[in-house]
Amino acid sequence: MVLFAVFAFAQDPYFVISGKVVDEKTKQPMPNASVFCQNTTVGTITNAEGNFTLRLKNGGYDLVISYTGYQIKSQRISNGNPENENMNIEMTEQDKSLTEVVVAGSAEVADGWSKYGQFFLNNFIGTTPNASQCSIENRDVIHFYFYKKRNKLKVKATENIIIDNNALGYKIKYQLDSFVYDYTAKISSYTGYPLFEEMTGTADQQETWKKNRFNTYIGSRLHFMRSYYDSTLSDEGFSLELLDANNNPVVLENPYDSQYYAVDSGDVAVNIKGRLRVNYKNHVPERKYLIENNFPLTTPVQISALDVVDGFAIEENGYFYEQSEVTNMGYWAWKKLAETLPYDYNPE
Repeated sequence: MVLFAVFAFAQDPYFVISGKVVDEKTKQPMPNASVFCQNTTVGTITNAEGNFTLRLKNGGYDLVISYTGYQIKSQRISNGNPENENMNIEMTEQDKSLTEVVVAGSAEVADGWSKYGQFFLNNFIGTTPNASQCSIENRDVIHFYFYKKRNKLKVKATENIIIDNNALGYKIKYQLDSFVYDYTAKISSYTGYPLFEEMTGTADQQETWKKNRFNTYIGSRLHFMRSYYDSTLSDEGFSLELLDANNNPVVLENPYDSQYYAVDSGDVAVNIKGRLRVNYKNHVPERKYLIENNFPLTTPVQISALDVVDGFAIEENGYFYEQSEVTNMGYWAWKKLAETLPYDYNPE
């Protein structure tokens, strides 16, 4: 019976994290602080003593702690970390004087939504078929700033942006850190902390959401990362190419060769630098994507690419790090927030 209990514990697909949130200066507990793992459906608030507990599927996550008037804190966690329990998280108060200077010298556009609203939605939520079924509940919290000298548009939000994704059946609370579009370089980038909540609906709606989620998942970056972790890339429909010095694609015959792939304490370390092209053959690209990018409508595969600074590591749930050093290109870059699934999504 003891041996059976130990074996069952070892196979537990979940792990628990716990901790206490306190003020950095006073060391006093902070009740009602928001604690969640971004890009998941898992979150809570601290109790009267500042304590919290979360139960998570095995894998990696970015734990986010926020409290009004304090700097947002984020730290990476995983089931392989022995320090998941009894964490002590100290929150730093925001510098109010700095905020006042920024507001006083701002370049906020008075009629921002009429000028830049649709542009923002296209670059934040996307232009995919799923994006057409997304809506923002509280547009009034979003503010637009245009800087002529730098030819840049910045978008900020005073509260969480609430997005209803009626295509996938998720309500997303998005803490927008920054959104920037560089008109000179024609590049957009945004960072933030999304928390997903499953919508309630009729049996027919639930079935539609289930199908849409699966169709969104197959061929996605999340699907790719999980397949690379499990060594099932070919079985799942993926093939890889590396671009050489002359930008010519070279087929990566064995992506699990020891020079590229290694298992380290449960993580998979991918030692690839430069541009990695990812082809997915089991589903044709969306017609809308081909039209918007002037590609032949007969294009048979989805082609994406990753610009990798210095390799990356993958956890079993498809989470990878360092994400700031990996840039999406091609098909995955076209699929923005409307196509995002939480890390605790299960395609089965």
